[in-house]
Amino acid sequence: MAEDLAGPLSLAHRLADAYAAWPGVEAVALGGSWATGLADSTSDVDLYVYAAAEPPRAERAALLAALGGRHAEIGQGPFEPGDEWADGATGLGVDVMFRTPAFIEGELDRVLVQHLARAGYSTCLWHNLLTSRPLFDRRGSLAAWQARARVPYPEPLRRAVVARNLPLLQSARSSFGHQLSRAAARGDGVAANHRAAAFLASAFDVLFALLRAPHPGEKRILEHLRRLGPRVAPELEAQVSALLASVGRPGLESVQAAGALAASITALCRAEGLTP
Repeated sequence: MAEDLAGPLSLAHRLADAYAAWPGVEAVALGGSWATGLADSTSDVDLYVYAAAEPPRAERAALLAALGGRHAEIGQGPFEPGDEWADGATGLGVDVMFRTPAFIEGELDRVLVQHLARAGYSTCLWHNLLTSRPLFDRRGSLAAWQARARVPYPEPLRRAVVARNLPLLQSARSSFGHQLSRAAARGDGVAANHRAAAFLASAFDVLFALLRAPHPGEKRILEHLRRLGPRVAPELEAQVSALLASVGRPGLESVQAAGALAASITALCRAEGLTP
């Protein structure tokens, strides 16, 4: 169950007000678990700051010092430009990511207009925008992006995600399932773990496409699936758990678990007429 939102929301508003004072900032939104209702005591406050250009690091460092941030890491975002720190008053972790309007508009174009899939996580940014909670919107840009994002899952995108990711489970010669099998044969636990993670990324990309739902990302992904209702085979969750339990000791068990999960997902695709 989600934690009380009052403290994190108050912090998020305080931070949004600080970022909104910068002229180049167009919008600020709360995302992640605190926006989707799946947060717990370990969840960071995830803020997305939309600006024409990434703000200078010196200004960001000065702002964090003024806000009482502790253990700050400026510009250390592994996936998007951003900063991380611990709030001095509440102890909550804060993760701020900077995005340009062109970036998010390009991502919307990629999935909603061009229908381009990736190997895993094809629609995560679409989901993030849909579920973000607006805190500041200087000219209504964030509202416009979210309105544009509130559309049914395009069928061409659905087919593209399945066509890109389903073969990566088992049927392609270079599939993650085959790579997992080779890693298991070598007893290579590190490689098996790496290929199992990629396998699951593509597996969930297909599952959310089948359900016509944007991909929520890797955190609490089974909870997100449960929220969508009993529209997937009941054995899938057990098969995911079996694969996760087996990858630390690579061998026949992990190969069988991946094969069973791939077979279940392929059957779902076949039932929908989506087998490439």
